[in-house]
Amino acid sequence: MRRRSVLPSHHDDMEKGGGKPASSRLCFLATLCAMFWVLIFYFHFAVVSNEPDAQAGGVRIARARLQLPEPDGAARHDMPLEPPARASERPPPVTRPKEEEEEEEEKEENPAAAARQEEAPPKVAASYPFERALKTAENKSDPCGGRYIYVHELPPRFNEDMLRDCEKLSVWTNMCRFMNNDGLGPPLSDEEGVFSSTGWYGTNQFSVDVIFGNRMKQYECLTKDSSIAAAVFVPFYAGFDIARYLWGHNISTRDAASLDLVDWLMKKPEWNVMGGRDHFLVAGRITWDFRRLTEEESDWGSKLLFLPAAKNMSMLVVESSPWNSNDFGIPYPTYFHPAKDADVFLWQDRMRSLERPWLFSFAGAPRPGDPMSIREQLIDQCRSSSVCKLLECDLGESKCHSPSTIMKMFQSSLFCLQPQGDSYTRRSAFDSMLAGCIPVFFHPGSAYVQYTWHLPKNYTRYSVFIPEDDIRTRNASIEERLKSIHPDVVKNMREEVINLIPRVIYADPRSKLETLKDAFDVSIEAIINKVTKLRRDIMAGREDKDFIEENSWKYSLLEDGQRTIGPHQWDPFFSKPKEKGGDPNSSSAEAAKNSWKSEQRGQN
Repeated sequence: MRRRSVLPSHHDDMEKGGGKPASSRLCFLATLCAMFWVLIFYFHFAVVSNEPDAQAGGVRIARARLQLPEPDGAARHDMPLEPPARASERPPPVTRPKEEEEEEEEKEENPAAAARQEEAPPKVAASYPFERALKTAENKSDPCGGRYIYVHELPPRFNEDMLRDCEKLSVWTNMCRFMNNDGLGPPLSDEEGVFSSTGWYGTNQFSVDVIFGNRMKQYECLTKDSSIAAAVFVPFYAGFDIARYLWGHNISTRDAASLDLVDWLMKKPEWNVMGGRDHFLVAGRITWDFRRLTEEESDWGSKLLFLPAAKNMSMLVVESSPWNSNDFGIPYPTYFHPAKDADVFLWQDRMRSLERPWLFSFAGAPRPGDPMSIREQLIDQCRSSSVCKLLECDLGESKCHSPSTIMKMFQSSLFCLQPQGDSYTRRSAFDSMLAGCIPVFFHPGSAYVQYTWHLPKNYTRYSVFIPEDDIRTRNASIEERLKSIHPDVVKNMREEVINLIPRVIYADPRSKLETLKDAFDVSIEAIINKVTKLRRDIMAGREDKDFIEENSWKYSLLEDGQRTIGPHQWDPFFSKPKEKGGDPNSSSAEAAKNSWKSEQRGQN
C-alpha cells in the first residue's frame, strides 16, 4: 500500500486551476520577466551607455528609485529627473572648455607631470599676516591707504642719546653744531649772492640719519597699528653709531649697538610678520662702514649689514654696494633745504636764467696714493684748457670748504666733472646738480647703479658718461668730447637736471613741500613699493628663486615688469676686482678708510 503524498498532486492543481497546471503559469511569468529585464539591460548598455549625459541621468534615476543619497561632491538638482533620451534622438554635442582641452594636451605630452598633479593634495588658500596691510590700498577713500608707516619706539640709546653726546660723533669734527635745526646745521650767510634768501644751511654730508629721522616724525601716514603698515621704520642712527668707534676701538665695541638692536627687534611681534623683510633703516654713511668681512681687529667698520637678521632689512645709505641686495643708495644732503614749494620753484628759475661762461669745471684734490685714480689727469686737462674752471682742494685750500665758493663755480659751468671720490660716490655730484650743472661721470658706480630711485635710468638724459679707461689709457680730451655735444642737447640735459632738483634735496624737516616730492618722499615711496611687491609675490608664489645677489646692480636697472638679467655693458666695471683675485668688499673697505682721511682734511 503506497503512502499518500502530502503535497497536492498535478491532478488536484488542474482541477482547481481550470485545467492548466500551476507550474506552467509560473514558468511563463518568469520567462516574460526575464525578457523584460533583458530588453532593459540591452537598451542601457547598447544605447544609453554611449551618451555621457544619459549615463549620468540613468544613474541619478536609479538612485532616485532606490532612494539612495547622492555621493559627496556630486551635483544635486531640484528639477525633476527626466527619462533617458531615446536612441533615435541624438543629444547635442558636448563642448569642452578650452582650459580643459589644454590641460588634456599637456597631460598627454607630459604624463609624469600629470600623474604628480593628480596625486598632489588640493591647494588651500594660505593666510598671511600682512594681508590686512595690503587691503588698505584698496580703500580709495583713505588717502593713506597702502602708505602707512609703523615706527619702532626704540630705547634712546639707539638714537637720542647719541645726539646728547654729539661731541663724540666724530674724531675729526665737533658734530654738535651740525645737529642744530633738526640736523640741517647752522644757517648760511649769503655775502656773495650765491644762495636764495631762505633754506640754506651748513649741512654736514654725514647727517642723513637725523635729517631722515626728523622728516619721518612729520610723515602724514604714521600709524600705531603695525598690522596695516606698508613698511616698518627703525630709527637707529647707524651712521652716528659707527662714526664714534671707527678709530681706536675694537670690533666688540664697533658691533655692540648693532647686535643689541637686532636682539631688540627680533623680540618684537612686528618682526615675526616677515622676519624683518618689511623693516628699513637709514645710515648717512657709505655701505663699506658696515661690511666688515672678518673678526680681525685691523679690519674696517662694523658687521651690521652682514648680520643674518640685518640681511632681511633694507638699509638706506649714501653709497650702496653693487654686489649686495640689502642696501639702497639715497642722495647725500646738500646745503639747500626748502620749507615750501615756492622756494624750489624760485631756485629752479634762477638756475635756468644764469649765464655759464665755463664749459666745464672741477673741484677736488689728486689721489697720489691711488694708482687707479684719474683725478690727476682731470686736473691736468682742466689746467691746460681755456674753458675749464679749476678749484684745487689740496694743501688745505679753504675755498674748497666754502659752500658759497663751490656753488658759485658750479653755477657758472655747463658741465661739472665728477670722478670717483675715495669710494665710488661724492657729495659734490648733488651740489653740482643743485646748481643746474650737468654732471660728467667716469664710473657707473658713482651714480647710475646707486641712485636708481632718484635719478632716471636713462642716464643720457641728465649726464655725460666718459669711461675712466678713455682718460687713463687713451688720454681722451674732455674738452673735445663736451664740445661735440649739440647745443640743443645740452639745453635739454640742463633742463632735465634742473627738474631733478626736488628729488635730490631734503626739505626742511620742520615743514613739508606741498606738491613736490623731495629725496625723503621718493625714498619712502620706493621702500613701500619694494615691500608691497615682495608681499604680493609671496602670496602668488612667484618669488625669484634664481636671484643672484652678486648681480644686484643689474636688477636695480631693470624696467618695470622685467625679471631676467643678462650680460651688460658695465660688467667690466664691476667684475675687475674678482678677476684680479681680490674681493670687491675688501678693496672698498680700503676706500672707506681713505674717505676718513678726506674727512680729516675737511674735503671729500
